[in-house]
Amino acid sequence: MFFSFDGIDGVGKTTQIERFVGWLRATGREVVTCRDPGSTPLGEKLRGVLLHSGPELLIGPTAEMLLYMAARSQLVEECIRPALERGATVVSDRFLLANLVYQSHAGGLDRDAVGAVGTVATHGLLPDTVFVLDLDPAMATARRQGPDDRMEARGDSYRERVRQGFIAEARRDSRIVMIDAAGSVDEVEALVRDAAVSRHAELAAS
Repeated sequence: MFFSFDGIDGVGKTTQIERFVGWLRATGREVVTCRDPGSTPLGEKLRGVLLHSGPELLIGPTAEMLLYMAARSQLVEECIRPALERGATVVSDRFLLANLVYQSHAGGLDRDAVGAVGTVATHGLLPDTVFVLDLDPAMATARRQGPDDRMEARGDSYRERVRQGFIAEARRDSRIVMIDAAGSVDEVEALVRDAAVSRHAELAAS
């Protein structure tokens, strides 16, 4: 099984991924975790460029999208596909959906063109289920800690476009599950587990 988590910054992805992975491992499954971009030497270098470079480094929308795709391609080749081939479960912090939303819906690039590049970058590999933690941008901003990265620094209007992009993609892709992230950590965890069990019969006995 291949799962990914997504959503605007501040919705609680890190916490929910940790809890979901802990639950899966408690059932005796091998679980491989990764983050996109990242989790490979190339991916981590590109992550630094994409998220933590200063304003003096100009990155245009198309270049930004292609850098994310390069990191993802290496992630699939080096981490995700080998894990799936040996029977492990993979849980990724973001995947291709993030590009469709951030660079297309919120960034103005053609959605189908981004999707086509994504197909090349991943050789068509997609998660079985994508959990999108949904939260009002103002609430998400209030929850966030630490300095803004390049994406977070684009402001509330950008984050709202990102949120609406996730909602739009969920309407067209049945693999995407929208999870209300406004509740407590335990409440959100329960929603994620219930959605996973309803979609994957092998988890029902866990």
